[in-house]
Amino acid sequence: MLPITPGHYVALSAALFIIGVIGVVARRNLIIVFMSIELMLNAVNINLVAFSHFYGQTLGQVFAMFVVVVAAAEAAVGLGIIIAFYRNKETVNIDEMNLMRW
Repeated sequence: MLPITPGHYVALSAALFIIGVIGVVARRNLIIVFMSIELMLNAVNINLVAFSHFYGQTLGQVFAMFVVVVAAAEAAVGLGIIIAFYRNKETVNIDEMNLMRW
């Protein structure tokens, strides 16, 4: 059995980040876009924790906790915006978002 190296964590993180980018670019559903952004943030957290463990430092884990807190705040505000948008337009399609236009 092969040991798990930081390269394995980087490959997993890159795959998750690419899936998140594809979800943001290709989808038109606002909820899926927010889920893809959360997936990208979690991919960054995997790298932070893996390299923190590899180098024996705790700073990466502290940054990962900071990212989790920011992601939770982003999710709360984002879901509030999505609910308000759905109540006004009765859709969560990004193409229908023209509320801020003149």
